[in-house]
Amino acid sequence: MITNKGNMLFPTIFMALAAAVLLYAGYRKGVHVKGLMWGLTMTLKILPLVFLALLVAGMVQLLIPRESISAWIGSGAGLRGIILGSIAGSLSPGGPYVSLPIALALLHSGASIGTVVSFLTAWSLMAVSRLPMEIGFLGWKVTVIRVMSTFFFPPVAGLIAQTLFGSRTGG
Repeated sequence: MITNKGNMLFPTIFMALAAAVLLYAGYRKGVHVKGLMWGLTMTLKILPLVFLALLVAGMVQLLIPRESISAWIGSGAGLRGIILGSIAGSLSPGGPYVSLPIALALLHSGASIGTVVSFLTAWSLMAVSRLPMEIGFLGWKVTVIRVMSTFFFPPVAGLIAQTLFGSRTGG
């Protein structure tokens, strides 16, 4: 079962307080109902994606044996696991509601901290699914320069994480 060993209480309380303060500010300006409706609309749009991402994360953890994940992308996999994490992260579609549950599932299924860090770094820097839009806005030249400039960061970040924190973390 996927469980977050980190404390989710603080972020939840922080967001509740931020929402309450902003809702009060909206109430003072007479736009609170419009703000609530906007929030509900966004929730209804993103909720299916969040549910499906969490479902994928849960099923990955349950269907793929921990030994297989550990062998391919665990701490014993070394550079291979970090490279695979980098490739998977660059191919991972969507925003944090997709990639973060997958990263959590990988971590709790036996992936090394280096693999998870390289996955997340590649997702944020490389995002193959974002390239067509980037090319459309910025052109080929800027996109190629950016990709070439960031290409080695995911594996390097994974190696640093594995070297400094590999023995202190686990799923």
